[in-house]
Amino acid sequence: MGKSMVSHLMDAGFSAIVYSRTRGKAEGLLDRGAKWADSPRAVAEASDVIFSIVGFPGDVREVILGDNGALMGCKSGNVLVDMTTSDPTLAVEISEQARKRDVHSVDAPVSGGDVGAKSGTLSIMIGGEQSIVEALEPCWQAMGQTIVYQGGPGAGQHTKMVNQILIATNMIGVCEALLYGYKAGLDLPTVLRSVGSGAAGSWSLSNLGPRIMENNFDPGFFVEHFIKDMGIALAESKRMGLALPGLALAHQLYLALQAQGHGRDGTHALQLALARFSDVDWADRRTKQACHTIPNQ
Repeated sequence: MGKSMVSHLMDAGFSAIVYSRTRGKAEGLLDRGAKWADSPRAVAEASDVIFSIVGFPGDVREVILGDNGALMGCKSGNVLVDMTTSDPTLAVEISEQARKRDVHSVDAPVSGGDVGAKSGTLSIMIGGEQSIVEALEPCWQAMGQTIVYQGGPGAGQHTKMVNQILIATNMIGVCEALLYGYKAGLDLPTVLRSVGSGAAGSWSLSNLGPRIMENNFDPGFFVEHFIKDMGIALAESKRMGLALPGLALAHQLYLALQAQGHGRDGTHALQLALARFSDVDWADRRTKQACHTIPNQ
């Protein structure tokens, strides 16, 4: 996602200095004129605005607050923008540490996956100082389509948790419905034509449903990252005294999916775990359906 997002910023006329733990992932950007830095700190030393998007809260802490992190290289007036889906309390901590150095901090997690990153249509949920957020409007417009300011530090991350909670239980419904349709002997693409545009419709059904039917579980968003997100949401819910049993169920189902070896598959691979619970070989079903259509000789 980061490569596509930087590419859109460059298309909008911004110069880029990039760092990645795996340099090969940045080669396309370097070929386009981006400059390489050897650390997040080195990026910050040569930049006005520093964007980061990594995997886990621990990575965020290292990349921004570590000894060689971006904050250590910031000058007065710099802006740190973390677009990782991360812990809201960490976003608040980063903001407090940045303020001590006269640096601004913004948390701006995104939704839309690899497709949204490539097309520049991400939904960006933003927390931080409003005047700073408004000053970065050309950057948001380059990367996203739905750009909404949510409030102070951590508000962007809290909004992303709302997003992930919605997706978690919706994905259970999508997978269970397709499993039911298959066992009932229905033609699933035909079923999707009937239900996809009504009250049962959703982005996950329309965009991931066909992938599930095709046994295409390539990741737009990794299962292991989704488990991380749900874990953050559950921890925040516990802190706030909330009981969210639907989210807890989804978290357990995805942990089972990861244990079955699908941690690096897309979130729609939940279909495989649910099918396994009912002793259905989902990957083999298309072969069986094809056999059923062969007329008797």
